[in-house]
Amino acid sequence: MKKLVYLTVLVGGLFFVKPAEAQVNVSINIGNQPTWGPVGYDYARYYYIPEINVYYDVINRRYTHYQGRRWITSRNLPGRYRNFNFYNTYKVVVNDRDPLRHHDRYRREYGHYAHRRNQVNLRDHRGHDRPRNNNRYDNHRVEKRNNHRGDRFENRKPEKRNAKKEHNRRSDRGEGHGRR
Repeated sequence: MKKLVYLTVLVGGLFFVKPAEAQVNVSINIGNQPTWGPVGYDYARYYYIPEINVYYDVINRRYTHYQGRRWITSRNLPGRYRNFNFYNTYKVVVNDRDPLRHHDRYRREYGHYAHRRNQVNLRDHRGHDRPRNNNRYDNHRVEKRNNHRGDRFENRKPEKRNAKKEHNRRSDRGEGHGRR
């Protein structure tokens, strides 16, 4: 009888136990970033594109642009931007809750980046900071530019050394093969 009471209490207790709920929220949006986004950021809430004065909301995938006397948010940009190339313009990462509130500051600080074309995109990034170019002329320019950055010896051909001169240098320093 005692065993039956314990068993009943145990089974009844299982109905009242609530399973533990664990929730993990990680806010890294690497997969959500567009391929035209800049390389080097683990998180980006908004992109400000100073060339056309537009914000892009990374999470909601919406553009916010100024039209008339107010800001308009939509999935697509208006027709006047239909030929705009997002891969070939400078993007500023803005991690502000409401970037429109501070728009004057962003325009003042980043407006001069409007026509820069030197930012590496996620699409063109292959695990290093050099852009991927399939055009052989562009590759030459990239190599040349990188050589000025400190990779001076990367593309240099090995020097041909004269064996006789090398032997004479070693002999003068006492590094020859003979006895001392």
